[in-house]
Amino acid sequence: MNTYFPEVPERIPYEGAGSDNPLSFKYYDAQAKVGSKTMEQHLKFAVAYWHTFKGTGADPFGGGSLTRAWATATNPMDAAIQTLDANFEFISKLGIRYWCFHDRDIAPEGATVAESRDNLSVVVEKALSYQKATGVKLLWGTANCFSHARYTHGAATNPDPLVFAHAAAQVRAALEATVVLGGTGYVFWGGREGYSSLLNTDMKHEREQIAALLHMAVAYGRSIGFKGTFFIEPKPREPTTHQYDYDAATVLGFLREFDLLDDFALNIEANHATLAGHTFHHELQVASDAGKLGSIDVNRGDPTCGWDTDQFPADLSEAALAMMVVLRQRGLAHGGLNFDAKVRRGSFDSTDLFLAHIGGMDTFARGLVVAHRLLEDKVFAKPMSVRYSGYKRGMGKRILSGAATLTELEAYADRDGEPERISGRQEGLENILNRYILES
Repeated sequence: MNTYFPEVPERIPYEGAGSDNPLSFKYYDAQAKVGSKTMEQHLKFAVAYWHTFKGTGADPFGGGSLTRAWATATNPMDAAIQTLDANFEFISKLGIRYWCFHDRDIAPEGATVAESRDNLSVVVEKALSYQKATGVKLLWGTANCFSHARYTHGAATNPDPLVFAHAAAQVRAALEATVVLGGTGYVFWGGREGYSSLLNTDMKHEREQIAALLHMAVAYGRSIGFKGTFFIEPKPREPTTHQYDYDAATVLGFLREFDLLDDFALNIEANHATLAGHTFHHELQVASDAGKLGSIDVNRGDPTCGWDTDQFPADLSEAALAMMVVLRQRGLAHGGLNFDAKVRRGSFDSTDLFLAHIGGMDTFARGLVVAHRLLEDKVFAKPMSVRYSGYKRGMGKRILSGAATLTELEAYADRDGEPERISGRQEGLENILNRYILES
């Protein structure tokens, strides 16, 4: 394995909050216990191959600004192997246990479907050897069915069945790669599964096409031994005006409509929540309430920008609220916390990749500790229980059981008169959250 990060120690150490060493963890102590599990068990961090090793620093207004030592080979397959070398060196030094990839991240597309499959097989075999040598595992795989020009009008939603077939071929090969590498999840992100105008779009037809591909993928995945969870990652607006996977509620409705709920869960991304006009906490809660929060992309967006900025997480409040949802549902069985995030255009040193991940891991480590204390102390559970206590007895209980009628409720309202107004105490609860963040 080549050394692409000679300036970084063999392992990033935990040195505590008092350390001024930028290449050390201040709050993430992998083996420290939080409740009954270690931080490493709670926080199944994964490195995102596409941003960390294939990112160029490009944005909507300019091309790449990053120079990477592993991207210098002129032969595409040589470059793919070099990039794989860098990936496993990076993960090993960082002490992360998982990684994620798109098929076209790790292996170049060939001139034919068969050549593309062969390229992927070569890289997967090499990746498997690295996994065995390092102990690093694959969290999930996916297929990039959005970058190639053939997918201009969508992949599974494309009006041309031949384009649909190309997408299906990619999904098949990516599923096989995921199984070989032991991934416990497989993600669908409909990068161009949407439309810009209904003047040339049969929306009902296109949604049925997506459902058809998902059913095929489930059947094939199970037939080759994939026992994990299929994930859908909601994302609104970008790049198409109307994405069919707009937000968590939209995706859950789609899965119910097309009888896919049993095999699928959601992979929620913070930045996509921003683009949908929601908070990260909201999207996580919607998915969790449905029993379908399976995995998380931990990043953040800039609400003043109209695109997917994918910044590394740094908001302690957001991390604490996210981890409260995860802890309440007792973790993420087949998913984890994937750093679908990229360094800023001006952060072009390779060391910046470590600094970004260290900061993100410390943020969620701190958020985990805060969330655990809040749940242990029942800080929000107690006032929440009081607030809805009226539905545990009398007429409230009859309402939830379905026994109450409109006539009965009208009589109840007429008899008991105007209800007493009770404060929601929002500001007070926000103050408590801040106090726990500052004191934990």
